[in-house]
Formats: sequence, structure tokens, C-alpha cells
Amino acid sequence: MANPLARARYMLAAHNPRQLPPDGGFEVAFAGRSNAGKSSALNAICQQNALARVSKTPGRTQQLVFFDIPPTTDRFLVDLPGYGYAKVPKDLQAHWQAFIDKYFGTREALKGLVVVMDIRHPLKDYDRQMLGYAVGRGLPAHAILTKADKLGRGAQGNAMQAVRKQMQAEFGDAVSVQVFSGESKQGVDEARAVIGGWLQL
Repeated sequence: MANPLARARYMLAAHNPRQLPPDGGFEVAFAGRSNAGKSSALNAICQQNALARVSKTPGRTQQLVFFDIPPTTDRFLVDLPGYGYAKVPKDLQAHWQAFIDKYFGTREALKGLVVVMDIRHPLKDYDRQMLGYAVGRGLPAHAILTKADKLGRGAQGNAMQAVRKQMQAEFGDAVSVQVFSGESKQGVDEARAVIGGWLQL
């Protein structure tokens, strides 16, 4: 089956709300700590090598980066700033925080959130905060446990069950979870199906 997300391309980067595209259509946002493998996951899902820049210096994404999906004119993937390693001034962090607060609080086009977590270090404060944003808005969220190729099958299953149990306790049924590897392509089809469903592609 053809992958409509393979047509995704860079559209714009917004550093403040005025730079966002018109609030219409369908958007799926991607969040993840700086070293969780978010860029690699985006690239694997979209079958592209360099759609999202895989940086040797984690935390380089300092804007909301929009990718459109031709031939549609109102379907977007949105790459949110990664936190954790980003060595940035406190005032800039506060700016991002306010910007993302506003984006999650008011953006009508936002249809779902993908939170990318390293399977070996899941559910850090940032991950919980982003999931909380989505659940608070009544949006579906999907957790992708990346770098699954670093663990054996048994350890993968145990990690996923532990995360699922924790998320159930904190967020109820609002968040789904899967294992994923951009390296081995494990779970790529599953993630693509979730995102394609939210975007109604």
C-alpha cells in the first residue's frame, strides 16, 4: 500500500504564534526529549532519510517545524522542540514553553500527539507534560517507544507493559503505546496507520 506520508516536505518553521499557518485542516504533532530519536522516527514513518534533520547535537529543533503532505493542502506533521539536552538560555526556554502552551491550548487543527520516548528511559517529566497537554485537550495521544532494537523481544515486551500500566494509571485510556525502531523498521507500519487515521489520509 502506498504511503501518503512519503510525500511530506518541509513547509515552514515558526518561532512565534504569528508565524503559524492558518488554523485549519488536520495536524499531528511530534514531541520527544532531545535524545529520544524523534527525527529518526519521523524519517522512518515518512520513508525519507532527511525530512527531519537528525542532529549530532540533540536539541537543535528550536521552533515548531511544519511539514505539508502534497497533494493535500491542509494536512500537516508538526515537529515540536525537543527538550532535555538543549543548552539554551532560560528566557528562550520560557518563550518556547509559552508558545507550546498556546499551541496546545488553542490550535483547532491539532488532531493528535505522538510522543517519542527511548524505550530504555520512558516517561520522563517532559513526556508526561506533553501527554498531559493532549489528554487535557481531549486529544488522542500515541507513545512510540523508540530504539527497540537495543533490547531483546522479552525486554521490549516488559518495557511496553510497564509503560502501558503507568500511562493507564495516569491518563486512563487516552494514550496508546507501541514499540518502534527506526533502525529495524519494527512498528513503523503501526505508527503510520495511527497518524494516517488522525490525518484522515
